[in-house]
Amino acid sequence: MSNLGADLSALRRQLQALPRDELLVIAKRAIELLPDAALPTLLGDVVQIEHGLQATAQTLSLLDEARGFSATSMSGKFYDGFDVNSRNCTQQSRGTDACVAEFNRLLGRCVREANTVAGGMVCESFEVLFGLLRHIDEGLDDVVFFADEGGSWCIGVDWREALRAYFRCLARTASAEDFAQPVDRVIRDFVEYDRGRFLEAARRVASAAQQVCLNTLAITRA
Repeated sequence: MSNLGADLSALRRQLQALPRDELLVIAKRAIELLPDAALPTLLGDVVQIEHGLQATAQTLSLLDEARGFSATSMSGKFYDGFDVNSRNCTQQSRGTDACVAEFNRLLGRCVREANTVAGGMVCESFEVLFGLLRHIDEGLDDVVFFADEGGSWCIGVDWREALRAYFRCLARTASAEDFAQPVDRVIRDFVEYDRGRFLEAARRVASAAQQVCLNTLAITRA
């Protein structure tokens, strides 16, 4: 397989400096991108590869995966606390790392599938994930453990990429009013600091009627 001339030594050095949650994101991407025949070479001497598991996972829709992950997160499965002191107050637990990695894997799948025909399902999947972030921001401390003050900002979402994709699939499936309200809410909840830029991104993909509703809503909030 060609590596397209990549400097593998430089890549190895960068990987060595990455935190555990980002390495988990890379590992999950790798097992989805590689053909089945390559998985034993990648993983065989590190983890046990059980036949049938991958095929089962591939039958799940994006929405089923998002709902399942949200339910698992809300049940506290990823909550993994530890005694905090001055030495470990900047660290994340294994459970938090696992939750962050899985969240970003699913959000990445939403972004990739945002142009598919089943736009409504993708939009709903985005909303399921956004709902989980909103719950985390309520500060109930029951989904993931943060050694220091935490919130959805600790998940490391690329909001520019995620919301461009969300706005695209929302524009294809929602009425004018049903487009404006979710756009306003997601901006208010997560990227209010850059409202103007994200509103403009939404306007670029909106229909004429959707733009009117979005502009009217923006005026009422001004």
